[in-house]
Formats: sequence, structure tokens, C-alpha cells
Amino acid sequence: MEAVEVLTIGHSTHPWERFVALLQGAKVNAVADVRTSPYSGHTPHFNRDKLHDELRREGISYVFLGKELGGQPDERTFYCEGIADYERMAQVPEFSKGLDRVVEGAKKHNIALMCSEQDPLDCHRCLLVARALRDRGIRVGHILSDGALVTHAEIEEKLLELSGRNTEDLFASRAERLAMAYRERARKVAFAQSGSDSNGPIAAE
Repeated sequence: MEAVEVLTIGHSTHPWERFVALLQGAKVNAVADVRTSPYSGHTPHFNRDKLHDELRREGISYVFLGKELGGQPDERTFYCEGIADYERMAQVPEFSKGLDRVVEGAKKHNIALMCSEQDPLDCHRCLLVARALRDRGIRVGHILSDGALVTHAEIEEKLLELSGRNTEDLFASRAERLAMAYRERARKVAFAQSGSDSNGPIAAE
């Protein structure tokens, strides 16, 4: 049986025509919106209702999964020092059910998980959702703003490099170094509640 694959994309500030071209270039025919708040003040063509209708005109299906897979949880228990804790969020049943829906959908459609951040390493779609899918054995790729497609394995190598953990360590396995790199990156870029000390982006995750 052919391996299940899921892609991700950030809508960033792309004009509508460019965004559609990126999806079509990667043969995407279904978008799963994983923004907690599916609206954009700067780019209103990415507001939920508008996006749904315009994608449908392009022959691309749309589903909103921000409740299950969004990056801005409502409950305070999912925050550590005011910053969204992806590791805690990944443990809840609702998140797992959201992943189930993505995996089942990917058996029939070429799905792209969509959020707002341009760089996968600045976004929960990569650091939280794609990581969890990879742990399930799903093949994950990321559509970059220039149209290039990179594997999640390549993204993880870049993550290790950015964290300075890309060399062998006598006291830490690669898996341990990668887990620490994920944790450190998430602390930098995850959604921060108002008044927290984080310098990370406050995005429509």
C-alpha cells in the first residue's frame, strides 16, 4: 500500500493567485485549516468563509480543524509561563482525533495543512502537528514560499542545526537532541498570552 503523505503550507501575505499556484504546483486538492482563528486582517482573502468559497472554485476542498489542531489553546493548563506548550497540547484526545481526521483524509486526498506563518519552523503546523504525524509514521512535506517542497526530515535537520545540536553528543542521542531542539524552538515561536515574557510571534495559529 502506498504511504500516506501530508503537506503543509503557510499562507503568509501571498496574493490569492500565488497561493493557489503553490497548491496546484504541489498537486494539493484539499486544505485543512489549522489556524485557531481563521481570519487575517492583512490578507482578507484568507478569512475562513472567503477561503472556503474561493478554494471550491478552484476545485480544492476545505475543512477547518483549528479547534482540534490549532496553536492557541483556551485552557490555561496548556500554557507554561504564558507560552503555549506544544508537548502538553499533543497529549489531549481532541488533538489525537484531529490527527485521525487528517490521516483518514490523506488516504483519499492530497492534503495541505494550512496556517499563517511563512516558515515552517516558525509555526505550530510544523513544530506540533507535523511532528505528531511523523511520529505516527506519516510522510510529511512542507511547501515553501518559493514553491520548493522539503521533507520533514530535512526540516528536522535544519532545526538541529539552528539549535546547535547537529553534532554527535556522547551523553544525548539524536532523538534526545531533537526533542530538546523542538522544545527550545517552540518556546521561541509559540503563541504567547498577553503579558508573557516571550518574544515569539503572535500569529493566527
